[in-house]
Amino acid sequence: MTQIHGFIEPTRRPGALGVHSVDHFAFNVPDLKVAEHFFTNFGLEVRETGSRLELYTVGNPHRWASIGQAARKALSYLSLGVFEEDFGRFKANFERLGITRMDPPPGIESNGLWVHDCNGILVEVKVAEKSSPNAKSAFSQPSAGPGLRSAPLRGAGGRVMPRRMAHVLLFVRDVDASIKFYTDAFGMRLSDRAGGGAFMHGIHGSDHHMLAFGQSDAPGIQHCSWDVGSVDDVGNGAMQMADKGFTIGWGLGRHVLGSNFFHYVRDPWGSWCEYSADIDYIPADMDWEGKAHPPENSFYLWGPEPPREFHINFESPNAA
Repeated sequence: MTQIHGFIEPTRRPGALGVHSVDHFAFNVPDLKVAEHFFTNFGLEVRETGSRLELYTVGNPHRWASIGQAARKALSYLSLGVFEEDFGRFKANFERLGITRMDPPPGIESNGLWVHDCNGILVEVKVAEKSSPNAKSAFSQPSAGPGLRSAPLRGAGGRVMPRRMAHVLLFVRDVDASIKFYTDAFGMRLSDRAGGGAFMHGIHGSDHHMLAFGQSDAPGIQHCSWDVGSVDDVGNGAMQMADKGFTIGWGLGRHVLGSNFFHYVRDPWGSWCEYSADIDYIPADMDWEGKAHPPENSFYLWGPEPPREFHINFESPNAA
């Protein structure tokens, strides 16, 4: 797996108000042991903190997700990171827009600002280090010269361990309203949209999308995406999960919008975890033109047909 070495200063767009990262997301599942088993095999570091599990990427101190236990799987909240100098401006922006402040969920300690979005999803805005990338992530797919072996032996490939969380795709009740809300309230910008989906980036430099929306009749998590460094990492991740019994997936393929190579693994609750490599990057000093594309560009450039249940929101009371 390709590793990134060295420190890159956080990027920002001077004077502009916008969140810089999806800091983490939180959800509940019926059995934390099942969650620990799944995410550990996926290549993440799972830590037990009180009554919750927290997800980290190996060697990275940032917490990407928090998991609690409840009767059924459900999204709990989304946490967005902002620069310290912008925190007061966000508070004023919420007041200007008439957005009501909320209390954090029981048991969650926070100095952030909590609001409901237009779908009823609880969102935290907090001061945090920028966890979205400050440059395009390193990607390599070397090819050996004549007389040399290019692919490693099967037993020498090593375990795939994602480098960071790339994005989260949420089911929402109204995609158009969600684009407007996240633009006005949080300063995100539309990257592209097609079919029933939309892709949002951060103005201070981020991947093509750090948050995406899919149409449904209820909020929920469709997938979380994790960055790896090569197509081999994507494929080996799929094999790694299949070897542990997680054989339902979609890939190998390549997306049109975002351009990344992908393989999705179905989790035990009907949502998906994506191994993603070489996604497009939008720097802080660029005004990316958000476009509406025909439906055939919304999904994938090449790859197998997705499973029927890929688009089902199992957090909806009407899921079938």
